[in-house]
Amino acid sequence: EIDESPVRCFNAGAEKEMINEIESAKKAGDTLGGVVEVIAYGVIPGLGSHVHWDRRLDSKLAAALMGIQAIKGVEVGDGFRTAARRGSAGHDEIEKNESGEIRRRTDRAGGTEGGISNGELIRVRAAMKPISTVPRALDTIDLATGEPAKAINQRSDVCAVPAAGVIAESMVALVLAEAVLEKFGGDSVEETRRNVESFLNNLRK
Repeated sequence: EIDESPVRCFNAGAEKEMINEIESAKKAGDTLGGVVEVIAYGVIPGLGSHVHWDRRLDSKLAAALMGIQAIKGVEVGDGFRTAARRGSAGHDEIEKNESGEIRRRTDRAGGTEGGISNGELIRVRAAMKPISTVPRALDTIDLATGEPAKAINQRSDVCAVPAAGVIAESMVALVLAEAVLEKFGGDSVEETRRNVESFLNNLRK
């Protein structure tokens, strides 16, 4: 369904507003940035590390997303919104659901705690700046003369956020795949699958 949307948005009303804003910016000779969100379902708990800064799952996700061109900020879970809340309203309370499974009532942490996946949805957001080569040329300095000049418009894109969403999905998938192999190893997909199933069966005991 999301692949059928030109702006990769689930909400039809928001999609229309996004398209209108892009058309408006195009007419004004301007560009737009935006925020992409990636949600990973079915991620098993235990991926990452709580002791190694460079092996924390949230660290790897943030680094991968920040490595995408024009991304200027990354948020895991509720991220910056959580920073404005008190602790009692900023964390995920734990309970047993109707099936007897231990789950969290909310997913404010975005599926990671202490650098490790907790079995909830992995939810990350990345903020993309507007394309810098604005058709309505910005002021700059000509380095050859030292005189004021106008920046060159080198491309015609108005908004690259939908494309960034596709790239962000791929980056998250790569990080999660690497984390699975790091924890479970295996010389084949079948062997890795067996290792994962053994781990999950042990958790259920």
